[in-house]
Formats: sequence, C-alpha cells, structure tokens
Amino acid sequence: MNNMMERLETIARRYEELNEILMDPSIASDVQKMTEASKEQASLENAYQLYQEYKKVLDGIEEAKELLKENDPEIKEIAELELSELEEKKPQLEEKLHLELIPKDPNDNKNVIVEIRGAAGGDEGNIFAGDLYRMYIKYAESQGWKIEILEAQDSEAGGYSLISFMIKGEGVYSKLKFESGSHRVQRVPKTETQGRVHTSTATVLVMPEAEEVDFELNPNDLRIDTYRASGAGGQHINKTDSAVRITHIPTGVVTTSQDGRSQHDNRDKAMRTMRTKLYEMKLREQEEAIGSERRSKIGSGDRSEKIRTYNYPQNRVTDHRIGLTIQQLDRIMEGKLEDIIEALVNEDQRLKLLGEQQ
Repeated sequence: MNNMMERLETIARRYEELNEILMDPSIASDVQKMTEASKEQASLENAYQLYQEYKKVLDGIEEAKELLKENDPEIKEIAELELSELEEKKPQLEEKLHLELIPKDPNDNKNVIVEIRGAAGGDEGNIFAGDLYRMYIKYAESQGWKIEILEAQDSEAGGYSLISFMIKGEGVYSKLKFESGSHRVQRVPKTETQGRVHTSTATVLVMPEAEEVDFELNPNDLRIDTYRASGAGGQHINKTDSAVRITHIPTGVVTTSQDGRSQHDNRDKAMRTMRTKLYEMKLREQEEAIGSERRSKIGSGDRSEKIRTYNYPQNRVTDHRIGLTIQQLDRIMEGKLEDIIEALVNEDQRLKLLGEQQ
C-alpha cells in the first residue's frame, strides 16, 4: 500500500508540474513541447483524479472516526453511516487505482494501420481476407472511427490478396492491438461441389501509426519510384504515373499506394505506411530484447501465430489464446467484436497485474 501511495504522489506532482508548464505563455511557440506535455498530462489524468477522490475518502474516514468519539448520539449515528459508506467505497477505489498503475502501452491512444493478407487456401484465403476487412470496418464504424484505404490488391475470385487501411479515432490501438496473427476459417467454399468443409487462413497485422516524433526517416535511406496505376479507376488513372512505391534500402521494406487522388497523396500515404512499418519493427526488437515484456501480453502478435478460428458450419468463433468460444459467428462477422475485445483486454490487464504483484 505504501508503494502505491508513493507512486500516486509522484503522479500527482508530475500532473501539477505539467499543468504549470502548459499555463506558461512561452510554451505556445513550441508546438512539439506543448503537444508532448498535453499528451503526458492526458495519460495521467485518470490516475490523478482517482487519487484525489481516494484522498477525500481517507480524510472522510478519519473525520468520521473522530466524530464517533462524540457524546451526542445523533452525531455518532451520522458518523457511523458515513464511515460505513466510505469503508465500502475505499477498496473499490483501491482496485481501480491498482489497475490504473499498471504500466500502459504508450501506443494505446494511437491510430492504427491494419494490413490483411489472404494466406493459405488460395482464392478462399483471399475471400476470407475480404470478410475480415468488412468485419473490422463495421466494428470501426460502430466505434465512430474513421477509415482510410491505403492499398488494395483485389483478388479475381473476390476479397483481397492484400488490403491495407488506416483507422483513426480515440484509443484505436488499445482495442485492436490483439488482432495481429493468423485467422483461420472453416467453411464450405462456393466452388465445392461435394459440400466438404475447407480450412483457409488470412493474416492480420495491426500497427500503431508512427508520428514523426516516434520515428525519423532518413531521406537518403529511401528510393521513391512512380509508376502507372493499374486496376479500376477509369482512363485517367491508367495514363499518368500517379502510383508511388517507396523502398527503405537498409531493411528492404517496400510500401506502395495507388488509390490516392494524386501522386502527392499517394506519396503521403506510402510514407505514412513506411514510417509505421519501421516503427513496428523497432517496437518488436525492443520487446524481444526485454523478453519478459512478451510474457505479460496475449500472444506475440506474430503473423504466423494462430489466434482465432471462425467455424461457419457450427456458427462458432474461438480465440485460442484465452480459450474463449462464442456461438454467434454471424454477429461477429457483422462487426460485433465487443465481447472478444473486452475479454482480451481484461486478460491482458490481469496478466500485467499479476506481473506487478510478483
């Protein structure tokens, strides 16, 4: 308990210090410093407010105990009621504070770039990639988030061999970060004449959007090519070199964009994706170096890790990491992902809390 109070005192001092920094007129000319201070204060806001409430409860308990020493029976009765209410509230606030003090992922409030690829199963894997894309879009819309397609490679049979898109909104990464991995589908393909169930897979990669302050790109490390866009888009798109391909020479990472309104727009989209991919690689390297950090998370986020099975004949979805099975696959595919996401977030918090207590 003493350790918790010390940490809360440190947070409170820092929160108030940031308040003074943000009220200083000189900071207005330094946009980066102001943005960083605002973000840091926002990340401490909940813990700070809970701590203020907790201190009021502790003070109230002490005051009620003092009033119990009075001779007036009416005052003693009021004090007993007050003490009973506050002592019930105290452990509830302590639990909230313990959860609030669990180290947060600094990327939780970021937008994300999601990349879905059809994997095993040929056409059926690509069709399933399209189904997953639709599922995430519907979930994003239900959260009031905005979607922007970055790259799309259509599959002749339907769906996508690759679809990459950005989701913008509040706390997007905190809710979608556990979606990275291999998603497996079991169903009867439309082309199957014998009615046999086939197994196919699509891979999902969820990356926190990297801002310039997160990852600085050296222009000398980049090769930027323009080429003629292909696919749907009418005559104009096929006559101009509007599509952009960026190669990061040291790592070999390639990003492309051809769906933007102009070459400039495509370049901007490809650059954002490049920065995000390199940032994600950097995060993985850091996590692997720490080692133990991985154990507190649900899965590795590796594309090859099988995380979920979608079984159409039995209308069932199973998340293998937490052993969760839901017999409402039809609802899940319509973007009703709340139950799965909430269970994953809660399990991650539980594991982190266990790690804190050990």
